[in-house]
Amino acid sequence: MRLERAIPAAALAAIRAPFATAGAVLTDAPVLQPLGLLLDLAGEAMRSRLFVVSGDGGDEACLRPDFTVAIARAHLEAGAAMGRYLYDGKAFRVAPRGSDRAEEFLQIGVEAFEAGDPVDADAEIAALAWASAVAGGRSDLSLVLGDVGLFGAFIDTLDLAAPLAVRLKRAFTRPRQLKAELDGGAEEISGEQSRIAALLAGLPEGEASAVLQELWSLAGIEPVGGRRPAEIAHRLVERAEAAKAGKLSPAQADKVRAFLAVSDRPGAALDAISALAGPQRAALDTALDGWRRRLAGMVARGAPEDRMRLTAAFGRAFGYYDGFLFEVRSQALGDERPVAAGGRYDGLPARLGAERKTGAVGCMVRPARAYAGGGE
Repeated sequence: MRLERAIPAAALAAIRAPFATAGAVLTDAPVLQPLGLLLDLAGEAMRSRLFVVSGDGGDEACLRPDFTVAIARAHLEAGAAMGRYLYDGKAFRVAPRGSDRAEEFLQIGVEAFEAGDPVDADAEIAALAWASAVAGGRSDLSLVLGDVGLFGAFIDTLDLAAPLAVRLKRAFTRPRQLKAELDGGAEEISGEQSRIAALLAGLPEGEASAVLQELWSLAGIEPVGGRRPAEIAHRLVERAEAAKAGKLSPAQADKVRAFLAVSDRPGAALDAISALAGPQRAALDTALDGWRRRLAGMVARGAPEDRMRLTAAFGRAFGYYDGFLFEVRSQALGDERPVAAGGRYDGLPARLGAERKTGAVGCMVRPARAYAGGGE
């Protein structure tokens, strides 16, 4: 496992210092996290980046790839309604093949579970991450901004059939799937698959899986490739529903492409998105107003507007982010090695079993990347 190079104590102290103002409680979370849960939340594509180990009781686990899910789980297990947590510890990810990236690395960050104004909290967290990142001494930093929810609000302006709109929103963080939608929409399914899908459609997933298993048993068929009946049933029904939902018209696809192409200084980007909107724009206008407040809050807290760029297509690999997103990037390190990152994940606590609704936003900084003499 490749380790990060050490950085001077004075530089590390400077990078840590802004977090002392965050009003957060220093905490830690278990290094071992449930593998299945991480894959459900982040997607199967994340498996190759995880260090898989045997957990307690023989269940598959993984070393924490970051702190967000780990802290959220600890917060819920403590039974707290709200909380703000500071962490400062190691995370672990398998480096891409041929890469020299560190696989065990220090992260410092804050996760906030609060019921206040989400726009103001977003601005505070992003400005905090910026302050910590620039404390490392780099002069080539920029702040890339995005918003999963903004894409959803834009799609709603186009007055699409509800199933098609839902499908597009789900595809936002899956570039290949989104491209397929824009290039032609729902995939075709064979007549036999269509009949099976029609039979399964509308059934609860457990019942659909049982029906499919019974069909296989009657036909003497054994599935190949290690896929479970539930997975195959779910996929067949998804494809049938996609076919029924229809496709984007060429004009609608062009509108979505134009939205995804927006990348500019934040004010200009918001204006461009507004100009592209379709007739059902009330929710989008609300989101754009929130963005203008968010930007003002970031600038008021010291984040420089002239180093910000709002990129409509920007998303994160971790699928639990569902709102505002950002990354602090260094020109020297490139887009694939962010110095800091964060965003809003209001839906994650509920997916982890929370009964009370609360906002959730957080950020992390990689000190070894923030340090002007580093390059991890």
